[in-house]
Amino acid sequence: MSEAPAAPPTASAETPPAGTVAPFGPPSPRPGWRVLPARVAAMCAVELQKLRHDRTELYTRAVQPALWLLIFGETFTRIHAIPTGGIPYIDYLAPGIIAQSAMFIAIFYGIQIIWERDAGVLNKLLVTPTPRSALITGKAFAAGVKSLIQAVVVVLIAAVLGVALTWNPLRLLGVALAVVLASAFFSCLSMTIAGIVLSRDRLMGIGQAITMPLFFGSNALYPVSIMPGWLQAVSKVNPLSYQVDALRGLLLGTPAHLGADFGVLAVAAALGVTAASSLLGRLAR
Repeated sequence: MSEAPAAPPTASAETPPAGTVAPFGPPSPRPGWRVLPARVAAMCAVELQKLRHDRTELYTRAVQPALWLLIFGETFTRIHAIPTGGIPYIDYLAPGIIAQSAMFIAIFYGIQIIWERDAGVLNKLLVTPTPRSALITGKAFAAGVKSLIQAVVVVLIAAVLGVALTWNPLRLLGVALAVVLASAFFSCLSMTIAGIVLSRDRLMGIGQAITMPLFFGSNALYPVSIMPGWLQAVSKVNPLSYQVDALRGLLLGTPAHLGADFGVLAVAAALGVTAASSLLGRLAR
């Protein structure tokens, strides 16, 4: 006598019917647009954690802008050698020194990423799922936050010296945005150079060679109108000039082109992130 055919398996709580989705299971990965900001913020936080262990850099870097304001600013305010549109020269100078001090912090940021390469930290970061653009963006905006701390120091020094700065919260927020965007660009420029030269000594030499031309080739110390023609052309392609123009317009209320200034800074920061990200793999070899 033959056996009866086995009954088909019945649906259970552990075996969902065909065509349905199991109520439980491994979580689906978050979309890229949600992962990237979180990882950028994480990288930025890691970079800023270093300030908890050593704040010496912030204190020592406050000396140079203080000297610029105390000596250069006070002296040229007395002799009226530079036309500033009717405002005291030290007031005119203060936004330029904020931009200068922020740039000087960011322009040598590539040295840190070379040190991370030599210590083996960079290779460990590159094998994580974090996109290279997120690594670079996190480092760039960490440099922006460090520069922002430096900018606060310069603003306080300027206030003590009697510089007539605005304290409007919205304008100060715009100042913070200009400092962060410009610092992000200059830090990415430094990391791009690091990806090309691959050496701390070479990067230090190039950084020292370009900082002063960037500074003196901008409107940080004097108006563009009194520059020779060739220097005016340099100033127009110098992102530092757009940062200084935005800072003066926001802090002093002088005529400025804020839309163009922030547009140039944002585009420069995006191009800097793209360039540095493309060379990050070469740096890690």
